[in-house]
Amino acid sequence: MPEFLDIRHLDAGYGRSQVLFDVTLGIPWRGGVAVLGRNGAGKTTLMKTIVGELPAWKGEVAFDGRDISRRATQERVRAGIGYVPQEHSVFARLSVRDNLAVGSLASKKADAVDQVLTIFPKLGQRLDQPAGTLSGGERKMLAIGRAMLGDPKLLLLDEPTEGVWIGVIEEITERLIELAKSIAVIIVEQHLDLALRVADYAYVLDRGRVALQGEAGEVRGNPELMRYLAP
Repeated sequence: MPEFLDIRHLDAGYGRSQVLFDVTLGIPWRGGVAVLGRNGAGKTTLMKTIVGELPAWKGEVAFDGRDISRRATQERVRAGIGYVPQEHSVFARLSVRDNLAVGSLASKKADAVDQVLTIFPKLGQRLDQPAGTLSGGERKMLAIGRAMLGDPKLLLLDEPTEGVWIGVIEEITERLIELAKSIAVIIVEQHLDLALRVADYAYVLDRGRVALQGEAGEVRGNPELMRYLAP
């Protein structure tokens, strides 16, 4: 049975600089998958290539049984891929309410915003506050909430706890664990413990190639792991 997201022999990069080399990975239709690796390993490049912000130089990206390798980003989003980038993921000058309103334009569910506020109740207390004045954790919650308004089948999260106070990290982690019970979630995260709590399976990238992969517990216990995570 093919994977929900099936990436085979993927090469990608920026300009003339190749970053990903022959990357093959599979994502099931439900559950968490972690993509680990030191800075510069190719994690963000992989996420941007999946969502279509970067072109695939070679190889295939298939989603829900269809080759999307040449499809535009908006087509991939409409097909069910949600993306929370590492930076610039909310409209800073708009209120929380307006950020959610923009995100809900593509939603077919009348109660979509209410569902997001149920997942992240703190946002309900900040509806009239400009998004740029939120704490780092609240901005991440808003970014994830906006992505969820598109009712994604696959959610890509690039460093969802970067710049977030440690007291809020646990709250975000718990929400992501719940999300991964109903949809597919790919998480790029520097916090190893968080990533492997959310994920059932993990891939470790090193210099643009898959260096390790396996069940989350197996990867956590691999003595080679820290070699690929150390700066």
